Amino acid sequence: MSEATLAPGRRLSQIRQEKGLSQRRVAELSGLTHSAISTIEQDKVSPAVSTLQKLLKVYNLSLSEFFSEPVIATAPKVVIRPEDLIDIGGQGVSLKLIHNGNALRTLAMLLETYEPGATTGERIRHQGEETGTLLEGEIILTVGGQRYHLCAGESYVIDTGQPHSFSNLSATPCRIVSAHTPATF
Repeated sequence: MSEATLAPGRRLSQIRQEKGLSQRRVAELSGLTHSAISTIEQDKVSPAVSTLQKLLKVYNLSLSEFFSEPVIATAPKVVIRPEDLIDIGGQGVSLKLIHNGNALRTLAMLLETYEPGATTGERIRHQGEETGTLLEGEIILTVGGQRYHLCAGESYVIDTGQPHSFSNLSATPCRIVSAHTPATF
């Protein structure tokens, strides 16, 4: 049986595992519940098109790519164009993932934009390390209960195993470039 003819849930599970993502992480990135991801991957329910699109956005796949035979790339992309970035943010926070199609990558990189008043919300916690530099604006970074006010040109390095969040309390957008390891995004 080819990959394209697998039941949708099994195919989604396979893609998630190839990307090295947990069901909980996919739930966070897609805005769906962990329970919904689990139920879909077990083929207990067929996802609505809108739900499938949310999941495929996380996996950087179009509907046509999902339902067709996979194309085996000869090599990962070297140049990633702006339109190829995967936006995994929402509600005033744009998190554009730079991804070259290599499922075995060990580093993730994001171009982040926080609109005035935007926040990542509750504190995030995941295995790894993150470093970033503010390109413009300012941000409040909270790590393990400690608040840090950063301005354009300043950088940070954090253990992402500690609860952390980002909030733009200013009147102007904040832009950050960040790198994360392991590549859980």
